[in-house]
Amino acid sequence: LRVVKFRRTGESSRSDEDVISGEHEIQIEGVRTELEPIELEDGAAVPKEFANPTDDTFMVEDAVEAIGFGKFQWKLSVITGLAWASNYAMEMMILSILAPQLHCEWRLPSWQVALLTSVVFVGMMSSSTLWGNISDQYGRKTGLKISVLWTLYYGILSGFAPVYSWILVLRGLVGFGIGGVPQSVTLYAEFLPMKARAKCILLIEVFWAIGTVFEVLLAVLVMPTLGWRWLLILSALPLLLFAVLCFWLPESARYDVLSGNQEKAIATLKRIATENGAPMPLGKLIISRQEDRGKMRDLFTPHFRWTTLLLWFIWFSNAFSYYGLVLLTTEFFQAGDVCSISSRRKEVKAKCSLTCEYLTEEDYTDLLWTTLSEFPGVLVTLWIIDRIGRKKTMALSFFVFSFCSLLLFLCVGRNVLTVLLFIARAFISGGFQAAYVYTPEVYPTATRALGLGTCSGMARVGALITPFIAQVMLESSVYLTLVVYSGCCLLAAVASCFLPIETKGRGLQESSHREWGQEMVGRGSRSPGVTRSHSGSQE
Repeated sequence: LRVVKFRRTGESSRSDEDVISGEHEIQIEGVRTELEPIELEDGAAVPKEFANPTDDTFMVEDAVEAIGFGKFQWKLSVITGLAWASNYAMEMMILSILAPQLHCEWRLPSWQVALLTSVVFVGMMSSSTLWGNISDQYGRKTGLKISVLWTLYYGILSGFAPVYSWILVLRGLVGFGIGGVPQSVTLYAEFLPMKARAKCILLIEVFWAIGTVFEVLLAVLVMPTLGWRWLLILSALPLLLFAVLCFWLPESARYDVLSGNQEKAIATLKRIATENGAPMPLGKLIISRQEDRGKMRDLFTPHFRWTTLLLWFIWFSNAFSYYGLVLLTTEFFQAGDVCSISSRRKEVKAKCSLTCEYLTEEDYTDLLWTTLSEFPGVLVTLWIIDRIGRKKTMALSFFVFSFCSLLLFLCVGRNVLTVLLFIARAFISGGFQAAYVYTPEVYPTATRALGLGTCSGMARVGALITPFIAQVMLESSVYLTLVVYSGCCLLAAVASCFLPIETKGRGLQESSHREWGQEMVGRGSRSPGVTRSHSGSQE
C-alpha cells in the first residue's frame, strides 16, 4: 500500500475550528477515475457528492503538488528555455548587430537606424495583449505555437529583404511574433509545484544569456564571410527545432479544466505522474467554474485593479531602465567617464550623420561581457526571492539600480564606472525576472496569460521611450538623464511595496471568483492532511 500525503494550497487560511480539531486524515483504498459532474444554477460544475466532506476529491493544484518536480519538468524546462533563447534572446541580440551593419552597408541616416530597433518593439507592444488573449481563449500551447511559427517565417524572410522599407516591415512582423514568447512562462509556471516555481522561472534567465552568447558567436563566424542576410536566416533556424518539440508539449491541465476538458486534464496529469514515477491522487477532479476567459475587464475587477496598474508601471520601469542602461553603457565606455560625455557629444555632432563604423572583434567581446554580467543578478535574485518574498525582491532590485545611477554623478574612473554599470545591470535584470515570477502567480488561470501579455506590452512601451532619454536627452544633459532613470526606479520600488498581494508560498489560483476559491479551500481545510492511497503500488 502506497500512501501519498499532501496539503492543499489556496487563497484562504485554515479556520479556527480546524486548528482546534487538529489534522484529520482520510485513507481510501482502490482507484476511482470516473467523473460524475453535475451543473449548478450559476454554471459551476462540481462532483455529485461535493457536500460530503469525506469525499475524496482533488484540484489540479493538489495533483501538481502531489506529483512534484521530476523528469517531465526537466524536459519542459529545456523546451521553455529553448523558446526563451531562440525566439527572444537571439532575435533581440540581432538588433545590436544588424543596426550598425546596415548603417554602413546601406548608408542609412541615424534616425532610420534607430527605427530598425523601434519597429521591433512596436510589433511586440501591439501583439503582447493579443497573444495573451489567444492563450486564454484557445490554450497556452496554441498561442505559443502560432507565435513561434510566425516569428520563424518572417525571420527567414527578413534575410531576403531587398531594400530598407522591406526589412523595416519584416522586422516589425518578427517583433509581432516575439510578443507571444512570454506565454511560454505561463505554460511553464502552470506545471511547476509551488516550491520549485520561483527558482525554475528565474533560471530561464540562464537561457537568455546562452541565447545572446550564441548569437554573438554566430555573428563572429558568419558576418565576415556570409554577411547579415545569412545571420538572419541562421538565427531563425533554432525556432524550427522548438516548433518540432512543441508537438511534445501538453496543453496546460489548469486551462483544460477551466475550459471544460476534464478528461484531457486527467490524461495530462497521468502522463506527468508516469514520467515522474509518482502516483496520481485518487478520487474525482474538481471542475472549476466555467467562466469567460481572456477578458480585459477581469484585470480591473476590485480585487485586481491596483495590482494590474502597479504591475504595468513596474514592467514599464523594468524595460525602460534595462534597455536604457544597455544604451548608456556604450556611450559611457566610448567617452571614458560620465564627465566626458558632453564634450564628446559636441564633437560627434560636428561629424556627418552618415559616418559609420563596422563592429570590431573588441565590440563583440564587450557585448559578451555585458551579457555575462547578468548572471550575478540571477543568482542574487534566486537566493533572496523565497526568503524575503517577490514584492521586496523587486523593490530591492529597483533601489540598488537607482542608487548605482546616482553614484554615476561622480566623475569616477573607467574601472569604477564598469563596476557600477555591471551591478546596476545585474540587479535590474534580476528584478525583471522577479516580475516574471510574480505576474503568473498573482493572476488566476482565466486571465493569467492576458495579465502577463498586457504587462509585457507595457514593458515594450518603456523600451520604445528609453532611446529618446538615453540618446537624445543625453546630448543635452547627462545628469538629467541619470535623474530620470534613478527617479523612475525609485517610484517602481515604492510601487512594488504597495502591491496588495504577496505570492510567496501561495499556490496558483484557479478562479477569479474569490467565493469559489474559498469554497474549494473549505473542503480542503476540513481535512487539511488528506491521505491518498494507491493500492497495488510498491512502498
